[in-house]
Amino acid sequence: MEDLTQSSGRKYRNFVGRIAKIVSAIGLLATANIASADELSAGDTAWMLTSTVLVLFMTIPGLALFYGGMVRSKNILSVLMQCFAITGLSTILWVVVAYSLAFGEGNWFWGGFDKLFLSGVTLDSLNGTIPETVFMTFQMTFAIITPALIVGAFAERMKFSAMLAFMAIWVVFIYAPVCHWVWGGGWLGSWEVLDFAGGTVVHINAGIAGLVAAIVLGKRQGYGATAMRPNNLGYTLIGAAMLWVGWFGFNAGSQLAADGVAGMAMAVTQVATAAAALAWMFCEWKVHGKPSALGIASGAVAGLVAITPASGYVGPMGALIIGIASGIGCYWASTKVKNHFGYDDSLDVFGVHCIGGIIGAMLTGIFASNALGAFSGSQEIASIGTQLVNQGVSVVATLAYSGIGSYVILKLLDKLIGLRVSEDVESEGLDLTLHDERGYNI
Repeated sequence: MEDLTQSSGRKYRNFVGRIAKIVSAIGLLATANIASADELSAGDTAWMLTSTVLVLFMTIPGLALFYGGMVRSKNILSVLMQCFAITGLSTILWVVVAYSLAFGEGNWFWGGFDKLFLSGVTLDSLNGTIPETVFMTFQMTFAIITPALIVGAFAERMKFSAMLAFMAIWVVFIYAPVCHWVWGGGWLGSWEVLDFAGGTVVHINAGIAGLVAAIVLGKRQGYGATAMRPNNLGYTLIGAAMLWVGWFGFNAGSQLAADGVAGMAMAVTQVATAAAALAWMFCEWKVHGKPSALGIASGAVAGLVAITPASGYVGPMGALIIGIASGIGCYWASTKVKNHFGYDDSLDVFGVHCIGGIIGAMLTGIFASNALGAFSGSQEIASIGTQLVNQGVSVVATLAYSGIGSYVILKLLDKLIGLRVSEDVESEGLDLTLHDERGYNI
């Protein structure tokens, strides 16, 4: 009887011991997973440092040269100056207040004030597997290029002081909230809107603001009657090439990690850009009889814009369709639509960025689905119809908020300080009259 009791005791102890080991193993695994989630990754950090530099490279010098080459020679420095000034202005605003409004702990509309002056952003703070300082700076480059895009819509006719005031207010009250809506925990993110790298946040947001600015300021002197040829298409092609290269940081960097999704984002960015460049070129060739360097450069940018919201979700075949659609659609918007309505969007910000962003946002709702065979993306979505509704809501909300908000800001500034330079200043050129410099001393 005693032997039986001892044997039962041993079995009980062995059983308990095994259970304890299992529980301990589970605990260790969970701890390891938690540690892994919060652990700094040198590889991810290195890639994000690179991506941040690439996105900044898109604004200065990429966008600056792209825009600078398209204006007349008397205004080239004014455009370059605006891009440089916006880079400095947006940087300071992002550090002081806009980062907090975009990514701080807040509500459905904006992020609140807990990260003002980068409070809590320390040497040791992380965002996923990268330092929060890197994440903050990466997002800062988005806040730099977005207002800089708007410059192309009112080029050659806006006061430098008014431009600075408009951009300062716009970054804080328009860009930061929309950024929070999608990426910072706001209401569009909760709607499961797909915007991987900024089709809504960056391009639709800036594009509609540019259209409003172009309409509020009015047309340039002689628009439609006087030839306004680009001063240096070489600069424009170089700038477009810089944008193309830098955009890999824009799209692939938005994964915030060096992994397979980042690799696919890079691949589809190249495919869509090439397809859009060729689509615009062939449209122009068909309509005008000759392909142009400005056309293929504009088409490339249109493709880059359209693939931006889709880049982390679609596959190569989906990217091919998005590229072709954006090349054709943006060409139509930048020529037929612009000529029909007669607004002077100097460098086609609305036609390329807003329309390209809308095309990309809506087609993301289709090609992100993993149920389309060769055209499948990587997302398990409820249905394509439901996702299209979600994407449409994000498009309409951004158009309405940014469009109305930009109009209010512009009209207020027009009353307070005036928006447009005088006729004499515009005629002589903004380089000499506003900056006392010439782009070309020949």
